[in-house]
Amino acid sequence: MSVTSEAVAVRRGPLVVAGGVLAAIVMASIVNTVISLIALAAGAPDDFQPLKAGSYIFLTAVGTLIGALGWAVVRKSAKDPEALVRWLVPTVVVVSFVPDFLLYGDGGAIGVGALLLMHVAVAAVVVFAYRKVMPLS
Repeated sequence: MSVTSEAVAVRRGPLVVAGGVLAAIVMASIVNTVISLIALAAGAPDDFQPLKAGSYIFLTAVGTLIGALGWAVVRKSAKDPEALVRWLVPTVVVVSFVPDFLLYGDGGAIGVGALLLMHVAVAAVVVFAYRKVMPLS
């Protein structure tokens, strides 16, 4: 009897999951750093706090951890986790834009645009990581 790679993936232990989530935090933080640097070079205000590394790295870590918990709950409790994730992830990302728009007066179009792009980038990185370490099927 052969074991498919997906069947092996489903049995990944907590250390593998933790490592995948940590890798997602690091990768998303790197991508966010690039976005921040480009935004600052393009004219975003130098004093715009959300584009400071301490702000976005902390929020990236918190969001990734909360997302991992949500992913795990959906994975274990949803009848069709794949279908649920397909609409839940974009919905959560769009809702996460709301606070960014409220910062328009401080960050202008470039600063807020960078924040919106950061949210999308983090979502892309973490969904890829979660699918690897916490497959839905």
